[in-house]
Amino acid sequence: MSVTYADVRAAQERIAGAVSHTPFLPSRTLSGLAGTDLYFKFENLQFTASFKERGALNKLSHLSAEERKRGVIAMSAGNHAQGVAYHAARLGVPATIVMPEGTPFVKVKHTMGHGARVILHGSTLAEAQSHAYALAASEGYVFVHPYDDDLVIAGQGTIAIEMLEAVPDLEVLCIPVGGGGLISGCAIAAKAIKPSIKVIGVETELFPAMHNMLKGGNAPIGGQTIAEGIAVRNIGERTKAICARLLDDIVLVPEEAIERAIALLLNIEKTVVEGAGATGLAAVFEHPKHFEGRKTGIVLCGGNIDPRLLSTVILRELQRDGKILNIGVVIDDRPGILAKIATLVGDAGGNIIEVSHNRMLTDMPAKLAELRLSIESRDAEHAKAICEAITGGGYQVRNYAAIAH
Repeated sequence: MSVTYADVRAAQERIAGAVSHTPFLPSRTLSGLAGTDLYFKFENLQFTASFKERGALNKLSHLSAEERKRGVIAMSAGNHAQGVAYHAARLGVPATIVMPEGTPFVKVKHTMGHGARVILHGSTLAEAQSHAYALAASEGYVFVHPYDDDLVIAGQGTIAIEMLEAVPDLEVLCIPVGGGGLISGCAIAAKAIKPSIKVIGVETELFPAMHNMLKGGNAPIGGQTIAEGIAVRNIGERTKAICARLLDDIVLVPEEAIERAIALLLNIEKTVVEGAGATGLAAVFEHPKHFEGRKTGIVLCGGNIDPRLLSTVILRELQRDGKILNIGVVIDDRPGILAKIATLVGDAGGNIIEVSHNRMLTDMPAKLAELRLSIESRDAEHAKAICEAITGGGYQVRNYAAIAH
């Protein structure tokens, strides 16, 4: 391997003081739910809310005076962009960042706020990368790869050193995988410090690039994932070799599990993570055999989630848990019915938060209408009781099967 433990140690010394030594803390509540001792590395508390600062700064610190004058270019879905932009500005290095056109606005805005020139190009990270390479060749910029670079990999590996220094008896590391830079650096450091430790990678089911490579699969890659930070089609050549040698396993998690993990971390740990940052916790619940009864370290790799998307995730989880009930009630289209339905809901302890009439349903007689209700409830059992109160009052509840699920 081209990257060694000595390289990671050198990176740790080089970036010390300019990158936060983030907390690594246990979670009693989530440990109880998961059946294992869980410790979280809060990389979402970095200044740019992502671990990417580590590798970016280690790379930028190696630039010659001539390279600094020429400037750097990078492609990124957001977090690498911010890390490069922020530390390039600190070091007085001009930075250009190429981002896919669908990158969340919050990441684009923050990258520009750090002083970088942002170019939106292509619908995928691969298309953004091709354009960035072309600009580097034509304009003379130094290319700062987000994961397939020895200095970047070494910088990311400093996370594992901090985790094991804080909790030496860790038994498992669970680390998100996009292009593989984070897990490669962490695996190099962790295995050098503690050879018995298990390193488990996690990808979203929609982007199983590393999983396909390590397990000889050919699952399709692509789709709209909430974990856009690890939505990578092409893993790095360096990271591929490192992961093939050092990873103990790699698992996949579905979108719903990632959403649930985001909500759990927000509700229980009071911390905001993006989709990629929640995949480690999602893996613990989806693949318990790797973690049960073992002291597990999870990297919360980033916290840059669009506020609108976060609100959607919260509302969807409330509905899945039965705490928000969305139903249709068939009613006679005449005055006073809404008040009767509201009384039934209120007597059952529900709180109506939104209501509307739909008189245009062609599968019902013209003198009937559907009353659409959003109701706040305590939990799934309470939601069921509210529906039963409405039906007990002589009204038909539509879509109840979907709600009960």
